[in-house]
Amino acid sequence: MIWALHGAVGMEADWNQFAEVMGTSGCEVKGVDLWQFVEKEGCSFEEFGVRFCQRVRAEDQEPILLGYSLGGRLALHALLEDSAMWRAAVIVSAHPGLQDDEARVLRMASDAHWAGRALVGSWDRFLQDWNAQGILKSEHPTALMARKGLESRRAALATGLMEWSLGKQDDLRPRLGEIGCPLLWLSGERDSKFGALAAESVSLLSKGVHEIVPGVGHRVPWEASDDFSRKVGGFLSKLKRT
Repeated sequence: MIWALHGAVGMEADWNQFAEVMGTSGCEVKGVDLWQFVEKEGCSFEEFGVRFCQRVRAEDQEPILLGYSLGGRLALHALLEDSAMWRAAVIVSAHPGLQDDEARVLRMASDAHWAGRALVGSWDRFLQDWNAQGILKSEHPTALMARKGLESRRAALATGLMEWSLGKQDDLRPRLGEIGCPLLWLSGERDSKFGALAAESVSLLSKGVHEIVPGVGHRVPWEASDDFSRKVGGFLSKLKRT
């Protein structure tokens, strides 16, 4: 089973189309509701890794991990918590961690700002402004789910944005070599920043490969859903042959 972690301001249903495609080849995809981990209390990156791995161990003996953006950063923590339990992993458009203290402070301030807007004020305006951020703009229409389902969970979303701020994440580069399972790291051709981060991160992995999806930006799974599914399917097919 593929355990799929969505991005910031995301929902587990974002993976429905991907799940349908992968299901035709007999591969089950389970979208994970990340906000349940912060519904009642905070949850650090490390705590998430522990709790999520415990859950997966109880349900799946050969799990595969998939994480996009924020979900990719959380996936890295799950891999570092117990690399041996994961059969393989796919990381998409994710950041291994900031290396500058000033940048951390600025990012925490930015995420706190977005958390405040998610918590109060116009929901539609929050979504509009969130999607207008430069890194999320796209020349391609995406198949992301509508976000009305998140409006009733604004408190959990706000907590998640602060608890899992990139500013609070450790720089994981020194630990990436601990991840022993095969790992595919994807980035969009138009997303040069995260393409460079992907190449750097993969160079530190023992079984990692970086692939660039042509013609798209940050939201690879939805901007290029067919290419994304093919690349993930091809990666998993190679696993079966080894």
